Amino acid sequence: MIASSTLSIIYLIGSVTFILGLKMLSKPDTARKGNLIAAAGMSLAIVGTIFLYKVNDAPLHNYGWIFTGLLIGGVIGVLSAKKVKMTAMPEMVSMFNGMGGACAALISIVEYNHIYTLTKNLFAPVADDHLVLQLLESSASKGMVLIILLSLVIGAVSCAGSIVAWGKLTGKIKDFSFSGQHLLNLGVLALIVGLSVWLLLVFSVAPGTGIILFYLIFALALFYGVLFVLPIGGADMPVVISLLNSFTGVAAACGGFLYSNPVMLTGGILVGSAGTILTILMCKAMNRSLKNVLIGSFGGGAAAAAGGGKEQGNYKEISLSDAAVVLAYANKVIIVPGYGLAVAQAQHACHELEKLLEEKGVEVKYAIHPVAGRMPGHMNVLLAEADVPYEKLLEMEDANAEFPTADAVLVLGANDVVNPAAKTDPASPIYGMPILEVENAKVVMVNKRSMKPGYAGIENDLFFQPKTSMLFGDAKKVLQDLLTAIKEV
Repeated sequence: MIASSTLSIIYLIGSVTFILGLKMLSKPDTARKGNLIAAAGMSLAIVGTIFLYKVNDAPLHNYGWIFTGLLIGGVIGVLSAKKVKMTAMPEMVSMFNGMGGACAALISIVEYNHIYTLTKNLFAPVADDHLVLQLLESSASKGMVLIILLSLVIGAVSCAGSIVAWGKLTGKIKDFSFSGQHLLNLGVLALIVGLSVWLLLVFSVAPGTGIILFYLIFALALFYGVLFVLPIGGADMPVVISLLNSFTGVAAACGGFLYSNPVMLTGGILVGSAGTILTILMCKAMNRSLKNVLIGSFGGGAAAAAGGGKEQGNYKEISLSDAAVVLAYANKVIIVPGYGLAVAQAQHACHELEKLLEEKGVEVKYAIHPVAGRMPGHMNVLLAEADVPYEKLLEMEDANAEFPTADAVLVLGANDVVNPAAKTDPASPIYGMPILEVENAKVVMVNKRSMKPGYAGIENDLFFQPKTSMLFGDAKKVLQDLLTAIKEV
């Protein structure tokens, strides 16, 4: 009784730390502390479960397997987190999220097999299957099997989809779609739902058939996860990652229901709801519905074709010395970070440029687009790593209000999120997407490696406007050279 009461208190503390941690994650200046608080709560819950949780009034006994798994997983997690580059952060998030989905699916497999095999073992000498069925029916209600199925399907879809997303982000998997693919997706989903209903009807009537159906559903869910993400274009990856993250949260919540575990339930609900809200907000930021994201293949071949036939004028370049003069004598400079900044690992050089300009009396701010980069909040995390003050980060609406008063805008690796075609060209695939209106500044300087289109696969009208100048080169090298040139001004 004492152990049970203590474990309940531990679970309550863990649940509270999750809520507090999530609240603190909403602000960059408290995010690190919030993450540590939530991690401490999770650690407490894990330790409490290992030493205080009981099954049929008996404590856990397989400590060797438990601590071996914790050690292996902990070492892999720590090494991965320490070695990962900021450019590869979206890939790591996708892979870790996929592992969460896989855990949820494996829990479902273990629990369903436990229901079946335990019953079979107890009644192995009995020839009458009806006795087996009676115990099976008493051991697991249809509600329990429904939760197991939900966790299985959602976890499997999240796992397979996250692995495909990881492959797309690393460039190992290309966008792939074919005529009728969405109909196939709907057909597979309908088949999963139909087989799940059938399983609910027969699991207490024909256990053998139920096992076959269960693994068939698992295989179809994995297949659907692949089909679900495969046709989605690269420009939509932030939305996809957020959506898959919410799937994993829902699957974990199902596990919490299954084990009557409040910590698992609370954590799953928080992750699921937060991921869903973030997905909706990102769709809003792109002025697109979730349905359009899932079936639009934004950033694929169609988008490239749509943007490739438009005649553009000539672009002009600016020298490092001229760019240094523009920045040094400006009153206000707004920096727009993009994926190119992450690729070059140039966040620290960018912060050094900011500090140097402020020493010369220049006001410097950063404009952040909600879907810049390859995952939600990618640019915020990148700049936080370089200790850029949170107060300097402007959200899109605030930044757009300040661009007209900016003497210069320095775009570092951003592309689609600053493309005026989103406002002016109805034929553009990104038409209607809210953008950072950098063209309203007096001078626009764009740093890119080349004129290659962004993830949406279309030309950027901004690059050919009269007030825009291109500054080609690796972002880190360009910023370091700018630092040297500004010091000489």
